[in-house]
Amino acid sequence: MALPEALSSRLKKAAEEFDAVSKELGDPAVLARPADLKRLSQALGLVEPLAAVWRAVEVLEQERKHLREMAEGSDAELAALAKQDLEGLRGREEALERRAAALVEEANRDPDDQRGAVLEIRAGTGGEEASLFASEILRMYLRFAERRGWKAETVELSRTALGGVREAVITVEGDAVWKHLKFEGGVHRVQRVPVTEASGRIHTSAVSVVALPEVEEVEVGVNPSDLRIDTFCSSGPGGQSVNTTYSAVRIVHVPTGVTVQCQDERSQQKNKARAMKVLVARLKAVEEEKRNSAASKVRREQVRTGDRSEKIRTYNFPQNRVTDHRAGFTLHRLQDVLDGNLDELLSALAAASAAGKMGKAADTNGDDD
Repeated sequence: MALPEALSSRLKKAAEEFDAVSKELGDPAVLARPADLKRLSQALGLVEPLAAVWRAVEVLEQERKHLREMAEGSDAELAALAKQDLEGLRGREEALERRAAALVEEANRDPDDQRGAVLEIRAGTGGEEASLFASEILRMYLRFAERRGWKAETVELSRTALGGVREAVITVEGDAVWKHLKFEGGVHRVQRVPVTEASGRIHTSAVSVVALPEVEEVEVGVNPSDLRIDTFCSSGPGGQSVNTTYSAVRIVHVPTGVTVQCQDERSQQKNKARAMKVLVARLKAVEEEKRNSAASKVRREQVRTGDRSEKIRTYNFPQNRVTDHRAGFTLHRLQDVLDGNLDELLSALAAASAAGKMGKAADTNGDDD
């Protein structure tokens, strides 16, 4: 049975895991450890449907082999019947493949897919040029949200004198926001001639993006007594006050030191509500990192130092090219992407993730550093 390679590999792996867990559950000592028994039973339940499909595939393959031998035999009547039965196998094959694909999709589904998202955008290496590109990345996400009919709100925004962005934090709400934006965390690298460059030399700069799923305050269990809330006048570039009311809000989670501030709205209450959304998302990420020190994928792996060598994606202006190094996917419509047309790029990332082919950042596309 000619299943797609990625699908066949996933089913076979599930069957192997099923056998291994079943063997562990057969150990009498496990019965004396309720926690292990529960963990292994849950693991078995996750892989059992996929393993069952793989067994059905193996049975069908054996049946096909037997029928082919009969079809090539000397008995003409049996050969004719075998050929008819071989034709009948096609419908079963197609049904099994549909079942397998549906199960793999279900297994790959992120329980957070329907949530909103918090995006943190920061200029990395590259000085003012990095800040200018951070402004374009911010616009790209805002335009993408607009095209999708999502609601995007600015929580933090720090601009430079030339209009670049030092740091920006936005919340995005809508249908399946996290499903589409969860792969955006990491270092985005730009290669172009900066507007500040007089000699026309191409520079490489970097912008870091952190993507977090939006969570409810009750999921984190924030104790109000652990918060320090300060209010102050909103300020613009250079620190000058832009209004005379204390509408800007800074919230500090004292036990962890996590800090969020919002001054985008003239209403103190609205700024506080937006800041809390970001705060609980960051605290959730901190909790996950504590539970698993290797879970840097949530935040630390995404942002690291903002160094341009740790890229996930390159925007090369001279070549009109956007390359995502994890999916090995390239588009030659750079401005279209920066205008918020991210669907094709994000679909390639989702497909690579589902197939287990998401690679690490690597110079596989001849980029200049």
